[in-house]
Amino acid sequence: MSDKKPLRVLLCMGVNQNFFDATPAEQKEVWIATLAMYKSLTSLPGVKVLGNFDDDRIQVGASTEAPWTTYFLCDFPDYDTVVAACNLWRTTPVGDGTYKFWKYAKVEARIGRELEFPV
Repeated sequence: MSDKKPLRVLLCMGVNQNFFDATPAEQKEVWIATLAMYKSLTSLPGVKVLGNFDDDRIQVGASTEAPWTTYFLCDFPDYDTVVAACNLWRTTPVGDGTYKFWKYAKVEARIGRELEFPV
């Protein structure tokens, strides 16, 4: 019997220019959608958020490539759940739902495994 280990995943989120071009009211709606997306992420079956960090104080402007704006380090049970997490960027509504979260932020998933030290 094999012990299936979780996938260690780094979700790299980049805020794009649409967020910075938005009105303050629209930006507030994006923040509300960000919280909703994060709650949906943490409620996916088998997902464990291990930590996160945000570069917003030392990075100014949109993230067009790495480094990203913020990161979520998670354990996922399988590849399909990683895909479901990335899909949250496509499906989470902002405000009245005219736009989805991915108008304002993008995501890239890096999949690996926990580093093990043989002793």
